[in-house]
Amino acid sequence: MFMGEHQHNIDEKGRMIIPAKFREELGSTFILTRGLDECVFVYPMDEWKVIEQKLKSLPFTKKDARAFTRFFFSGATECQLDKQGRVNIAPPLRDYAKLEKDCVVIGVSNRIEIWSKSKWEDYFSNSEQSFGEIAESLLDFDL
Repeated sequence: MFMGEHQHNIDEKGRMIIPAKFREELGSTFILTRGLDECVFVYPMDEWKVIEQKLKSLPFTKKDARAFTRFFFSGATECQLDKQGRVNIAPPLRDYAKLEKDCVVIGVSNRIEIWSKSKWEDYFSNSEQSFGEIAESLLDFDL
């Protein structure tokens, strides 16, 4: 399980260190893709296969299903860490998530998210007031 928040920098070539505590669980090959809320999602291969199967089962006759599948798969790229524990984030993903220098890497259960530091801070401060309401609405899920 991925959890925690880590501050990292992305270099001019688009390389960023993945936190050491995430590397083993991530595995040797993993997937980066466009995430929701303008971040990059990072999935270990076994989790990616689960997501892939779920998306394959969506009815292609539904416009929203086609649109989301295009969004998610067109941004996906298979990656590996280099010897320094860095991942090279493709330019389209860097552009989408506005990743320039200061980044935040967070663990979110079955995936990692990579955020621009400023976008993460905006998201967190704008959402902070509603976390209590969100938790209350999730009580049906026995949290």
